[in-house]
Amino acid sequence: VQLQASGGGLVQAGGSLRLSCAASKRTVSGREFSSHVMGWFRQAPGKEREFVAAISWGGGETYYADSGKGRFTISRDNAKNTVYLQMNSLKPEDTAVYYCAAGLFEGLVLNVHTTGDISQYCSWGQGTQVTVSS
Repeated sequence: VQLQASGGGLVQAGGSLRLSCAASKRTVSGREFSSHVMGWFRQAPGKEREFVAAISWGGGETYYADSGKGRFTISRDNAKNTVYLQMNSLKPEDTAVYYCAAGLFEGLVLNVHTTGDISQYCSWGQGTQVTVSS
């Protein structure tokens, strides 16, 4: 496994969690970590996997699904081959398994639609459970 997600857990509504996703190797699928757009997705029981947030190769641009805008912040540290998702003001509906993913997005203009396209991501972490109690 090249991407390892961590930081999930049980939290009360209104609380915060910080997820981390570290690349276990300098490269992901043979390419430098910094060559990848990084994204976070989540999947609740019985539902399809959905886009949460993404960050550009250098970290200068970020993209969010409406569900997380104003509450979630994605960031990355290319020196540490790690991407983060800070989640504040958590709600019970945020309960899901959260996955990090990496995609090259070569030749694509980044926006919320392209970065939210699950098919653009080539490497996935194993997921970390986030449970928000009411």
